Amino acid sequence: MNPVRIFRHITCETPGYLGELLERCGCPYEVVCVDQGVEMPRDLDGVAGLVFMGGPGNVNEPPEWMLEELALIRAAADRGIPVLGICLGAQMISKAYGGTVMPAATLEVGWHTVEWLEDSKPAQRWFGGLPRHFEVFQWHAHTWSPPPGAVVLARSACVEQQAFAIDNCLALQFHLEITPDSIRGIVEKYPGDLEPVSDCVQGAAALLADLEARSRKLHRVAKVVFGRWLKRCMAP
Repeated sequence: MNPVRIFRHITCETPGYLGELLERCGCPYEVVCVDQGVEMPRDLDGVAGLVFMGGPGNVNEPPEWMLEELALIRAAADRGIPVLGICLGAQMISKAYGGTVMPAATLEVGWHTVEWLEDSKPAQRWFGGLPRHFEVFQWHAHTWSPPPGAVVLARSACVEQQAFAIDNCLALQFHLEITPDSIRGIVEKYPGDLEPVSDCVQGAAALLADLEARSRKLHRVAKVVFGRWLKRCMAP
């Protein structure tokens, strides 16, 4: 089987639980550590899918590496290669498809509930069988407009746009892959984001409370959603 290629943008945002799932299903994967200045691979031959992780950055002020990733998303779309975008990665999918990315009305940081749209057949394909409302981990300052042709899949009280699908791409503003160690790393690296500017921003104590139990629940959701995306990667 061809490998899934994962683009990492910051040390503390690793493939996490997604990597565990890939290993369990015997799907090979490779991690491109963009944060370490690794040369961007442009050849998509022999790639089963692309994953663009979260991290710092603004798609409206893209550095060279981000421009290259935007081009890769468009190239993968042209070839029907499945793409998964998480947080910043989701914003890049929106931008690559002609959507608009802009600052959100508030930071959304911590454990927050999202609602998937039960009356939507596309949302059923991704989230069917899950509770209508489930808790996810959030850490972002930007949001998007769904690009032309996209189907909105989920929303939250703090930031309306939470997930969309378009062609063979799935864009998730929230983190399903994150692990307790990654959360601790982000809290340590970005304490300035934890100022209580609104009810949508939780402090360190709230983020770290019941961390193991919350992560297990999160990963039960991740197993379903990521599993459905991986089926597309493994399709002949």
